[in-house]
Amino acid sequence: MANIIAFVRDSLTNLVSNLGTSRDKASASFYSTPLLSDQELLDAYRGAWLPRKIVDIPAFDSIRAWRDWQAKKPQIEAIEAEEKRLNLMGKLLETRVKARLWGGAAMVIGTGDQDLTQPLDVERIGKGGLKYLTVMTRRHLTAGEIDRDPASERYGKPKVYHLNSGDGTQLEIHPSRLVIFNGSQQPDEDIVTTTYAGWGDSVLLSVVDAIKQADGTAANIASLVFEAKVNVIRIPDFMQNLGNAEYRAKILERYTLAATAKGINGDLLLDKEEEYEQKTASFATLPDVLMSFLQIVSGAADIPATRLLGQSPAGMNATGESDLRNYYDRLQAMQTVEMTPAMARLDECIIRSALGSRDPDIYYEWPRSGACRRRKRPTSSRRRPMRPGSWSEAVPGKRSSPAMWSRMLWSIRSSRMAHCQVLMLRLKNTGSSLRENRMRMKLEQQPVLIKSRSFS
Repeated sequence: MANIIAFVRDSLTNLVSNLGTSRDKASASFYSTPLLSDQELLDAYRGAWLPRKIVDIPAFDSIRAWRDWQAKKPQIEAIEAEEKRLNLMGKLLETRVKARLWGGAAMVIGTGDQDLTQPLDVERIGKGGLKYLTVMTRRHLTAGEIDRDPASERYGKPKVYHLNSGDGTQLEIHPSRLVIFNGSQQPDEDIVTTTYAGWGDSVLLSVVDAIKQADGTAANIASLVFEAKVNVIRIPDFMQNLGNAEYRAKILERYTLAATAKGINGDLLLDKEEEYEQKTASFATLPDVLMSFLQIVSGAADIPATRLLGQSPAGMNATGESDLRNYYDRLQAMQTVEMTPAMARLDECIIRSALGSRDPDIYYEWPRSGACRRRKRPTSSRRRPMRPGSWSEAVPGKRSSPAMWSRMLWSIRSSRMAHCQVLMLRLKNTGSSLRENRMRMKLEQQPVLIKSRSFS
């Protein structure tokens, strides 16, 4: 009875084909955490191009289109000057890259305070009060006790961070003095075992298997290049005489000389009874195989192949615009959901350090970058169909504006008037610009429904 119950499960089971049973080969598959040491992460980032691009590209793209401050012009100039003095973009890029590589990094907000264990009071920062920004990784900052108070805004996060200084002493830093970024967020820190508690995982952790498979495929294809052409020589009684040491030496000497003399324009000397043949390997389908593995890496890293590999879109009528649009939409969500809350206290410090006070009307917006940018057409430029009675006004004796020509051509193409006289529009090209002449040529090829009169 126990054996029968053991086979009862909520899945498809076939005892004849062993599907879903213990003899099914797929039943032996399971997931395990591919733990990577710091040295392995460093070697992958420094020695392979795929891990480096997976770490760097989203970090760089997230700050490439820098934020736009909304304030008075002198205030904007002062804030941007303060950001330049602190090298905020460079420090933020460094923090983002190290957070994605190691699993976590932070910027220390330096205000000159001696006691770093106390919360940072942004109201006390005056003009020039922000002194420096220092980037540190999870290897330098050790998370302290986790806050378990449900009423605390930092529930589930460390109460304090310990800085391991060079002389062996530890300094405590309050979290409000840090701009903290994590790599891949851990699902539940209570059940995840990690060396660095309070931080996330490296973004390479979940894609390392796909990267190794792609790199292994590329390495095997590269090794096949050396086997692209193999010479095969058939020698009579070769195996029978191979046991003779003198025969082996003569064979090696003979074909070494033959290979030396042979070349593109050289000759190969063989005995009459010997046969020579070349075996060539086919590489026709290998690029497709390699591209399939690289596309898996692209999907695992959540970076479009056009951005990760720098290749043009493949397929009929493929532009890659939809992939890039989704990618940049994700980056904009990352800026709004992750970067803006993490930098909120730092931004308050920057405004006060640049202006000396806090204007409540100052704020900033992240611009839409890359493929997400859209040209907004003014309302006044919307095309409106022209009344047939006004067509004659569109072609005066003198020169007309390009907008009028474009509007007229669109009106002709979109007209649905029936049972009207169809005439060919003849226009003069003298005294017109190149754009207007092109518009005239298009109009000449269109059947026009003219209500008033024809033009000569």
